[in-house]
Amino acid sequence: MLVYFTASIVGKKRFLKNYLHILSCFQSKNFDVLADHILKTTEQEIRFEKKEERLRFHSRLEKWIRSCDMMVVEASFPSISVGYEISMALQLHKPILILYCEGDPPSLLVHHSDEKVVCEKYTHSTLCGIVDDFVNYAQGAVDSRFTFFITPAIVSYLEKVSKKSRLPKSVYLRRLIEKDMALHASP
Repeated sequence: MLVYFTASIVGKKRFLKNYLHILSCFQSKNFDVLADHILKTTEQEIRFEKKEERLRFHSRLEKWIRSCDMMVVEASFPSISVGYEISMALQLHKPILILYCEGDPPSLLVHHSDEKVVCEKYTHSTLCGIVDDFVNYAQGAVDSRFTFFITPAIVSYLEKVSKKSRLPKSVYLRRLIEKDMALHASP
């Protein structure tokens, strides 16, 4: 699987260890991660780029996002460019994991109604578990989509259990079904 990683280049001064830890969680699963455009670029390099260089980079950026299986965002430090990349991935229906380690979640994204967007607060110890859950969700989301109507009481319950278990609602429901399938499997 190909993972596109993005984060604030300015925020790298403060959060580089976090960026590297996120990447290691995905690399431990033998995923290919596109991250050099964040890790190996400085603010100064961007500031002095010519228009042609920026346009070439933008073309590569679009190609990377189109070709990835999922996007992972470290959003602890705000960035308009990162927001643009998220918007592009949303238009392409890519699963997106938005991570932040302190403060409140990114205000424009935390309540996004697209099921493909998962926004999670993480710590060093919870990060790889969140990544595992997201990968399972993203791989399941590729299989098939099923939509049905539920009552407000069920919605309320799902939201509570989703927050408590720190899982997307769809992952929780999928696990319930898989558990029931295993229980009723033929010998």
